[in-house]
Amino acid sequence: MALIVQKYGGTSVADPDRMRAVADHVAFTKRHGDQVVVVVSAMGKSTDNLIKLANEVSSVQPGREMDMLLTTGERVSMSLLCMALADRGIDAMSFTGSQVGIITDTAHGKAKILEVRGDRLREALAEDRVCVVAGFQGVSTAKEITTLGRGGSDTTAVAIAAALGADACEIYTDVTGVFSADPRIVPQAHKLSHVNFDEMLEMAGAGSKVLALRSVEFARNHHVPLHVRSSFTWEPGTWVTSEEPSMEDPIISGVVTDSSEAKVTVLGVPDRPGISAALFEPLAAANVNVDMIVQNTSTEGRTDISFTVPLADMKVAEGIVAEVAQQMEAAGVTHDNDIAKVSLVGAGMKTSPGVAASMFRTLAENDVNIQMISTSTIRISVVIASSDLEKAARCLHTAFGLDSGQAYSAPLPERK
Repeated sequence: MALIVQKYGGTSVADPDRMRAVADHVAFTKRHGDQVVVVVSAMGKSTDNLIKLANEVSSVQPGREMDMLLTTGERVSMSLLCMALADRGIDAMSFTGSQVGIITDTAHGKAKILEVRGDRLREALAEDRVCVVAGFQGVSTAKEITTLGRGGSDTTAVAIAAALGADACEIYTDVTGVFSADPRIVPQAHKLSHVNFDEMLEMAGAGSKVLALRSVEFARNHHVPLHVRSSFTWEPGTWVTSEEPSMEDPIISGVVTDSSEAKVTVLGVPDRPGISAALFEPLAAANVNVDMIVQNTSTEGRTDISFTVPLADMKVAEGIVAEVAQQMEAAGVTHDNDIAKVSLVGAGMKTSPGVAASMFRTLAENDVNIQMISTSTIRISVVIASSDLEKAARCLHTAFGLDSGQAYSAPLPERK
C-alpha cells in the first residue's frame, strides 16, 4: 500500500463537473489500495474574485483580514470534494491548514512553513479515510491564519508529503507535464518525461509557472518525488526527482520565458563600500524579491546599478528605491516595465562549454538585443525587450535542438 499526496489546482476543480471528475480519480486511486491525501486550491478564479471584492469594498486591506478572506476559497473546494467523494462511497474528511498543523511564520500573504505536525491526518488515514486538505494556508506561531503566497497549494502538498513520508506527490494541473518551453509561445515544444530537482529549481526560478519554486525546494530538501500531470487527460506526466540526467540527454532541457518582471536602474551611485547593502536591505525588509542585478564599471567614482523585481512589487519597490537614491545622492532612478527574461536551463551545461556563446550568437542573428545577463552552473538568463520574447524563445528552442517536429496540439491553458 502506497501513500499518495495529490494536489489539484484551481482549473482542475473549477466547476461541479470538474469537481466530480477529480472525485472519480481520487476514488479510483483509493480503490486500488493506496492511501490518499488530497490538497485542493480554490475553484477557478475564486481567489481573484475575492481580491476584486476586497478592492471594491476598501482601499485599506490589512494583511490579517486579507488572509482570513482568501483562505475561504480553498475551504469551499475541500468541503465540496468531500461531498463528491461521499457520493461515490468514499469516506473522506476535510481539514483546514491549521487543523492539520501547518505552522508558519507571521508574514501575512507570503508566510513560510516552519513545521507540519500532521497528527490528525495520520489518525484519519489509520481509519482508512481519504484526507482532503485546504491548500495555500496555515496558522502562524502567533496563532493567526496565514496564506503562503503564489503556488502555496503546491507547497502545502509537498510539505504534507514530506511530513507523512509519502511515496509520491502528484501535482495535477491544466498542462500534461513540464515542457521544453511554453507551448503557447513555442508551438514546437515537447513534454519532458523526467527533470531533476536542480533543473526544475532553475526553471521555476527563471519564471516557469508549472511548479512553484518553494514547492520544488521543499521536495528536493526532503526527497519527495513529484509527478506533474494533467487532471484533464490522466496521461503520464513529468517526474521530478533527484535522478541525474544520462549522457545521452540533451545539453539543454528547456527554454523558460518570463514577462512578469520590471527593471529598475539607479543612476550615478557613489562607488563606495556599503552602497549596495543600503539599497537592497530595505527591499528585502519589505519582502521585495530582487532577481537579476548588474552593476556597471565605476566611472569618476560613480556607477549605475540595475536590477529586476516582480511587476507586482513595483509600487513598493519604487517608493523604497526613490528614498534610498535620494539619501545616497544618486543621479536618478529609471524604470522599465516592457522587459522579458529568457533562460536556457540544462544540467548538461556543467560539462559543455560554449552554450553562452551559442545563445548570444543566435540572439544576435535574430536581431534581439541583450540588456542584462545572469548565469548559474546550469542556467543562462538574459533580459530583453518584451516585444522580442516570442522570437527569442523560438529561435533558441530551434538552435539547441529542442523542436519536437510538430506543433503541440493538446488544449492549452488560459493565460493567467
